[in-house]
Amino acid sequence: MKVWIIDDDLVSRFATQYGVRQSSTLCAIDIFESAAEVLVLIQDEAFSGTDLPDILLLDLVMPEMDGWQFLEALEKTGKNKNSLRIYILSAFTNSKDRILAKEHPLVYGYFDKPISKINVDSIFKTLE
Repeated sequence: MKVWIIDDDLVSRFATQYGVRQSSTLCAIDIFESAAEVLVLIQDEAFSGTDLPDILLLDLVMPEMDGWQFLEALEKTGKNKNSLRIYILSAFTNSKDRILAKEHPLVYGYFDKPISKINVDSIFKTLE
């Protein structure tokens, strides 16, 4: 199991990683500070869709490239894989974001920050 966390906030990254590590599911975790950094990685010719994680935990509000822009750019790369599960992690101060997350075809769910062990376990159960 491979998990990627994309979040620009150090405290949020730590809390998310901690929540994932509390789960009983063993996984490798990669942490990224920006969505643009991940997009550059994905767009590399040597990167294939199979290199994508099983779970991607994505913050929405980030400088340079926000979560929505990242999702749009990911779709354009054509390197998506069917088993990739993207979950939005956000404070959801904007109710419009919650509605967009619910309707987005690449988003499997959304959680308020910080993510709890119970929510992480519910994510992993969808992959069993």
